[in-house]
Amino acid sequence: MRHARSLFFAFFLLQPVSDTFASLDPIATQRIVEQSIAAAQQAASQYRKAAEHGDAAAEFNLGACYASGLGVSQDAQQAVYWYRKAAEQGYSAAQNNLGASYASGQGVAQDYQQAVYWYRKAAEQGEVTAQTSLGVRYAAGQGVEKDYQQAVYWYRKAAEQGHAAAQNNLGVRYATGQGVAQDYQQAISWYRKAAEQGYATAQDNLGVRYAYGGGVTKDYEQAVFWYRKAAEQGDAAAQDHLGVRYAYGGGVEKDYQQAVFWFRKAAEQGNAAAQGDLGVRYETGQGVVQDYEQAVFWYRKAAEQGHAAAQNNLGACYGTGQGVAQDSQQAIFWFRKAAEQGDVTAQFNLGALYGTGKGIAQDDHQAIFWFHKAAEQGDAAAQFNLGVLYSQGKGVAQDNSQAYVWFSVAAANGQSKATDDRNHVAEKLSKSQLAAAQKLAGQYCEKYQSRR
Repeated sequence: MRHARSLFFAFFLLQPVSDTFASLDPIATQRIVEQSIAAAQQAASQYRKAAEHGDAAAEFNLGACYASGLGVSQDAQQAVYWYRKAAEQGYSAAQNNLGASYASGQGVAQDYQQAVYWYRKAAEQGEVTAQTSLGVRYAAGQGVEKDYQQAVYWYRKAAEQGHAAAQNNLGVRYATGQGVAQDYQQAISWYRKAAEQGYATAQDNLGVRYAYGGGVTKDYEQAVFWYRKAAEQGDAAAQDHLGVRYAYGGGVEKDYQQAVFWFRKAAEQGNAAAQGDLGVRYETGQGVVQDYEQAVFWYRKAAEQGHAAAQNNLGACYGTGQGVAQDSQQAIFWFRKAAEQGDVTAQFNLGALYGTGKGIAQDDHQAIFWFHKAAEQGDAAAQFNLGVLYSQGKGVAQDNSQAYVWFSVAAANGQSKATDDRNHVAEKLSKSQLAAAQKLAGQYCEKYQSRR
């Protein structure tokens, strides 16, 4: 059994109200805290007096106090009450925060249509956070019909005002070609604008573009530079990406201990890719003492979030009994989960189990089905197995021409033993059959190249 490995972002931002304390001795710190609490309570009292006289700004600020618990006991419902008072007077920041409350279900029943209603009110007044959030709703189809062009419209409105999250999201739309013609250079431009403002998600996205190219010359050192910027801000995806660079080299010296350090940072935040990557390190003993039980622990964390490579790896652990009691049914369960998501290694593994009847009723038709899935993704071993099954007529009508084709593709993709089998079945074909098979093999070699 074989093991393997593996962006978008939504945000609605309440306007924060917070205090920052300097690092002082405990007595001085306590005094400042007490003074700050007293000041916050006094401010909340003053906001309340003005709010009760209908002052919209005071209503908004009192709502923010309730949302954050500054000067008053934290109370999301009271926050919504005061936001609504200010919003109904046309106060744009309150309209945005009321929309955010509806979107998150904080202090009010979650209602995306109401969220969109209030975001639009604020967005039309030029409130950049609301413009961004409205774009997110259009992109996600929450409270409004999905419409990437409208998402781009609102992202651009906010991005051109310098809003970092909108700049990042506009970059994503250019990268994916959703709502706008795909343009990696424009994606890079918007990512960079946001990244240079310190926006971690954009820094990670810019790192990805440098790592894989597209709109910019591939440059692992620049990729690592931007991954690190985001990772040091706690961005889990960037921490995983930085771990990958340490694990495989490129832009930084290979260092398994550093890889484990960053994988763990991200994994402990719940990042599924990092959990899977950390599982691989425990299984292989790279950067950490080999521990199959820990490998299974982290694979399961990722697998339960739907991470296909981790599902395959967990299946392999169940199949071999490493780190967990051997259980063929559980192996099949997890292989199928991964295979149905298109994981090529899991597709091969599932085909192999059906072919051998290990832990499951032997079924050559299902073996053919899953080997085809993997073969069409360029898996040379699956291509070779298809050649064998076609030559033997197992799970499919015996067909030496198809056997020749798949052996040829497997050989072209590095499966050395396929060459002899191809030559053997070639002897069973007529000249016309061989010519036709060679032509089809050429097409398949082009179409089903190895991705490894």
